Amino acid sequence: MLMIPFKIGQPKKQIVSKTVERDFEREYEKLQKLEDQTKKLHKDMKKSTEADLGPVSTNCYQTKNWTYSAFSALPSVSTIIYGVKAMSKAAVKISADLLSNPLCEQDQAFLESMTALDTAMRRMDSFNQEKVNQIQKTVIDPLKKYSGVFPSLNMAVKRREQALQDYKRLQAKVEKYEEKEKTGPIMVKLHQAKEELRPVREDFEVKNKQLLDEMPKFYHSRIDYFQPSFEALIRAQVVYFTEMYKIFSELTDQIDQAGLTDEQRERETEAKLSELRALSIVADD
Repeated sequence: MLMIPFKIGQPKKQIVSKTVERDFEREYEKLQKLEDQTKKLHKDMKKSTEADLGPVSTNCYQTKNWTYSAFSALPSVSTIIYGVKAMSKAAVKISADLLSNPLCEQDQAFLESMTALDTAMRRMDSFNQEKVNQIQKTVIDPLKKYSGVFPSLNMAVKRREQALQDYKRLQAKVEKYEEKEKTGPIMVKLHQAKEELRPVREDFEVKNKQLLDEMPKFYHSRIDYFQPSFEALIRAQVVYFTEMYKIFSELTDQIDQAGLTDEQRERETEAKLSELRALSIVADD
């Protein structure tokens, strides 16, 4: 709860009930948590797309869990794997390097396989870029705009707190004159203090009621606001991985003409390695 850091005369009369004050603090605390979690989600989504477009690193293969209590009424966004997506740029470079390998000039079959791989990697990178652009527009940008609302909300709470402090100060002033002997000058001052108090009290009551009415509405609005973004995020991931399945299925059909199993390929590789080890130039001394 925001407090104005200065001392004032405290009135004897309780001008805001404990129930109302507890309700206000509860609703505002929920919005503060919502603000923090929105910022965290925005930051993590940016990291995700940066990982999609950046170079592969050990961090790219870590799983991020997003479970935010403030969004408990929404489907959680969890276990988004950076690694597969972050590989696209590196995969394009690897396939290009393989194409430039001298072996491609000597072996037509190897050249055709590497060409197919390079085409697949470039298609993967293209779909990855489309996915990142879609997430930027449908998830990250809306998150940023939503976060931009909270400064105005916090300012409204500060204005309400300032009005409350003014209300307490003037109420204490009125009570002070009410306790004094009812002389002419005191009655004049009491009347002036009450007149000064009236608009301040009304101002506080308006601000207090407005926030008590609107803070719960703002909090519950997060569901309707974020639901389309999370649905768009899911659709973008589904489209991306569906296309990846198609790309690698086609690539498998192009380069796996022999139809060997992984075990057969491993035995074949070991046999060729044994032949290389048998050469005198690599024999142990």
